[in-house]
Amino acid sequence: MPMALSINGQLHAVDAPADMPLLWALRDILGLTGTKYGCGVAQCGACTVSADGSPIRSCSVTLGDLADVKITTIEGLTGSTAKAVQDAWTALDVAQCGYCQSGQVMAATALLEATPKPTDDEIEAAMNGNLCRCATYVRIRAAIRAAAASLGAPHGA
Repeated sequence: MPMALSINGQLHAVDAPADMPLLWALRDILGLTGTKYGCGVAQCGACTVSADGSPIRSCSVTLGDLADVKITTIEGLTGSTAKAVQDAWTALDVAQCGYCQSGQVMAATALLEATPKPTDDEIEAAMNGNLCRCATYVRIRAAIRAAAASLGAPHGA
């Protein structure tokens, strides 16, 4: 029997086992391939999506755990904070290979939604576990600070 999942503001009837990881339903059933498979054990952050506004690793959350949860993927990420993050990512040329960037952007947006004026320690804590194989960490942090500033929040204030 299909499960109703709220993804990017739309209800989707997903006919899959309750123990299927959300990542596979997003990519293989719904065709939302912006969320990436990285490690499969919730350690790299490539599969980060938002669940009711909080970042989660979609490779380790099953469909059965998501009743009444609003999921947002990179394809559905909207709003002024998301735009500020995406604009900062582009302006500072953050992405190198780009593979991890959807997860990085999802985590950065969640951080700025929850903490509009993050300190360096708060940025480090929020982004910890989002791995970048190209090591663009300095540009990622700078983009988060730039996004916060563009939203009117001076860095670390």
